[in-house]
Amino acid sequence: MHKTDNNAANDAQFDAARPYFFCGIGGSGMLPLAQILHGAGAQVSGSDRSNDQGRTPQKFDWLKSAGFALFPQDGSGITSPSQVLIASAAVEDTVPEVRRAQELGCERLTRAEMLSRLFNAAGTSIAIGGTSGKSTVTGMIGWILAHAGRDPTIMNGAVMKNFVSEANPFASAQVGKGNLFVSEVDESDGSITLYRPSVGVLLNVSLDHKSMEELRALFGDFLKASAKQVVNFDSEEARLLSEVSPHCTSFAIDNAQADISVAPGSIEQGSLSITARIIDRRDGTQQTLTLPMPGLHNLSNALAAIAATNAAGVSITDAITALHEFAGLARRFDIIGTTSDGISVIDDFGHNPEKCAATLRTLKATPGRVIAFFQPHGYGPLRQMGSELAETFANELGPDDITIMCDPVYFGGTVDRSEGSERIIKLIQDAGGNAQHIPSREDCGKRIAKIAQTGDRIVIMGARDDTLTGFARSLLSDLS
Repeated sequence: MHKTDNNAANDAQFDAARPYFFCGIGGSGMLPLAQILHGAGAQVSGSDRSNDQGRTPQKFDWLKSAGFALFPQDGSGITSPSQVLIASAAVEDTVPEVRRAQELGCERLTRAEMLSRLFNAAGTSIAIGGTSGKSTVTGMIGWILAHAGRDPTIMNGAVMKNFVSEANPFASAQVGKGNLFVSEVDESDGSITLYRPSVGVLLNVSLDHKSMEELRALFGDFLKASAKQVVNFDSEEARLLSEVSPHCTSFAIDNAQADISVAPGSIEQGSLSITARIIDRRDGTQQTLTLPMPGLHNLSNALAAIAATNAAGVSITDAITALHEFAGLARRFDIIGTTSDGISVIDDFGHNPEKCAATLRTLKATPGRVIAFFQPHGYGPLRQMGSELAETFANELGPDDITIMCDPVYFGGTVDRSEGSERIIKLIQDAGGNAQHIPSREDCGKRIAKIAQTGDRIVIMGARDDTLTGFARSLLSDLS
C-alpha cells in the first residue's frame, strides 16, 4: 500500500516540465486532474482498464483527440525515470504500471497528493468537504465564480453542464487563468488532511466510508486548516465542529442562528425546481433564489455555494443571479428523458445513505410511484454501510414503490466478495419495504421495463461506473 507523506505532498511544487502518467486516467477523480495538468502545460499520458475492456470508448477517443497519449495497462507507457506515476493508493503493487515505475525509480503520487500541490499553490483556494453534496456544490461555486469573471480552475468529480462544450464534452474540470482554485476534497481515504484552503466548506458529517469518530477528527482538522470556514448548521455534527472556528460563516435552511438562511414559509418545491427567499442575517437583506433543480438538499447546496463565494469576495446578489442559470451536473438527479406515457428515467450518483435519501425524498415530494434501481459501488462499501442503506430505502419509499438491486460492481482485484446485495434486500424486506435482488444488471433492466407503468419515476443509482448512464439511456429507449 502506498503511504502518504502529508508534509511532502503539501510542500512540494508542481513541475510542468516533468511527464505525468495516470494509472486509471478515465476515472472520475483522475480525468479532471489529468485535464488540469494538461491545461497547465504538462505532458500527460495514461492507461485504463476500462479502455482495454472497450468500456465508454467515446471518453477515450476524446482523450486521444485532445492530446493525451493512451497505452494498454501493461506497463508499456512507463519508459523513463523522469515520469511521475499518478495512481490511487488502493492500486496494488502487482499492477504492471506500478511494477515498471518501481523498476525505473519513478516518483509515485496519489491523486490527492498531486491535486494538493496545485491547490495549495493557488492564491485563493476553496475546498468543499462533507459526506454528501460535494460535487454539486463544487459545480455551483465554480459557476458563480466564472459568472463573476473570476476565471477559476475547478476540479470536480462529475461533468459540470455549464462548462460542457464541443472541445470539452467531459467537463469535470475547468482550467482557468485566474489564481483561484476550487476543488472537492475527499475524506474517504483521509487525504482531506493534505489541503490548506483559503475557504473550507463543510456540508455535512454522516456515515459513509469511515466511522463517525474518524470523520469527526478528519473534518475537525479540515476546518482548523482553513483560513475561513463555511459550515452547514442544519448538520448538528458539522455545527459542533465549527465551534472552534474563529472565522466561520454559517448557512442553514432550518437553523435560525445561521448567517445565511431561508425565510420561513418561503420554500416552493416543484418537480424540476425549487424557490426560496434567502436571508443574510448579518445585514437583514432578503433576495429570491429560483434554482432550476429540485430538492431541499439542492437548496442547501445552493446556500453553501452562496456562503462560500461570498467568503471569497462575490456578492450574494451576484451569486443568486448566477445560480438562476446553474445547469447542474451529469448523474446528479439527471433526467435522461420521459416517455410519451409519462415514465421518467433519472440518472443519479446516490450511493451512500445520505445521498440516496436526498434523491428519494426529492422524488417523493411529487406524486408518482418510484422504481429505485441501485448498483452498489463495491463489496467493501456494502459491508460498511449496508444496514444504513437498507434502512434508507425502507424508510424513504412507500408500499407501492420498489427497490431493485443487482450485485455490486466489480472490476477485478482481491476484494472479499462473500457478502453481497442479497443481505441488503432481505434487510429492506424485513423492515417492510418492497425490494428485489436480481444479480445481473441486464436482467434488472428487463424487469424494470416489464413492471413500469404510466407516471412512474425510475431512478438509476450508483457510483464508480460510467456505464450506468448508458444503462439508463438504454432503459429509456426500451420503454419508449
